[in-house]
Amino acid sequence: MHEARAFWSVGGGQGEIRPEPLRRPGEGEVLVRALYSGVSRGTETLVFAGKVPPDQHAVMRAPFQEGDFPFPVKYGYLSAGLVEAGPARLVGRAVFCLFPHQTAYVVPQEKVVEIPGGVPPRRAVLAGTVETAVNALWDAAPLVGDRVSVLGGGMVGCCVAALLARFPGVEVELIDVDPARRVTAEALGVTFATPQEASAGRDLVVHASATEAGLQQALGLLAPEGTVLELSWYGDRPVTLSLGGAFHSGRLAIRSSQVGTVSPARAGRRSYADRLALALRLLRDPAFDALITGESPFEDLPQVLPALATGALPALCHAITYR
Repeated sequence: MHEARAFWSVGGGQGEIRPEPLRRPGEGEVLVRALYSGVSRGTETLVFAGKVPPDQHAVMRAPFQEGDFPFPVKYGYLSAGLVEAGPARLVGRAVFCLFPHQTAYVVPQEKVVEIPGGVPPRRAVLAGTVETAVNALWDAAPLVGDRVSVLGGGMVGCCVAALLARFPGVEVELIDVDPARRVTAEALGVTFATPQEASAGRDLVVHASATEAGLQQALGLLAPEGTVLELSWYGDRPVTLSLGGAFHSGRLAIRSSQVGTVSPARAGRRSYADRLALALRLLRDPAFDALITGESPFEDLPQVLPALATGALPALCHAITYR
C-alpha cells in the first residue's frame, strides 16, 4: 500500500491536503500520476464555499467525488496525468480523467481518455469545460450566419465562444464586465464588448455570467423568436427576472443546458466518452492556451482556492502543477 495526497474542502472557504491510500491497480485498472489539474472557478468555488443547495447534492456529485456535500468533500474533475501501471497499451500514455486534485490515483481504464497528439497535458485540463461547451452547442444548434452573443467571459463562456468562432459565417460577440477580457476574445478570434457596448438583435445568446443582471440583459439582446441558452449555475442564490416588455410579444425563449447528461440532440448517437474524446481533439487548437491564466503548485491549493473564490486571485482556468 502506497500513499497519495489529495485536496479536500473541509468547511466554508477552508481546505486542506490529506493523505490518501493508494493501492496497486487490479485487472482493468490504471494507476495515474497527475501532471496537472485545473480549478473550475465557477462550480468549484461554489462547492468550496458550501453553496450547493440540498436538493442538488446528488445531481452535483463529481464522478470520483469522496465525501458528501456540504463538507468534508473531495471535489474536482479536471486532471491530466501519465499512466504508470495498467494495460500495456496505456502505460506511459498521457490521459485525462474527471478526477479531483490528487497526486496519483487508481481508476478503471475506461474512465481515462488518451490525450491526443498535439494537445499538451497542461492544455488538456480544459477538456471538461470544452466538453460542457460542446454539449451546450449541441443543445443550442446555431445555424450558419447566426448572430450570437456569449454573455460572461469565464471559463465556460470563453470555451463556447472559441467553438462558435469555428462555425461558418457566425458572428460571435463575447460580453464581459471586465475590459481585460478583450485580449482573451482577440486570442480566441471573436469580437468583444462590455455590457454597455453589447450588440442587440441576436439570434442566440449563451448566458454564462452566473448573475441575475446578466440573464436579464441576455433576454434584452435577443431578436424576436431568439433563445437564451442558460449555462450558469447559481448554487443556492435565487434569481429574479422581469418578463414584461418583449418577452411575450417577441416569443423569446430561455433554455437550460447542463453537462450532466448528453444533449438530447445527440444522446442516441454519442456517449459520454465520445463527447469527452471530441473535446480533447478540439483542444489541438493552441488558441485555448489563452484560457489558462495562472498556475500554482499542488501544495498551495489551500491558499489558492480561497483567493480564487473571493476574486483576490483573478483567473479563468487556474492550473495546478504536480511534482
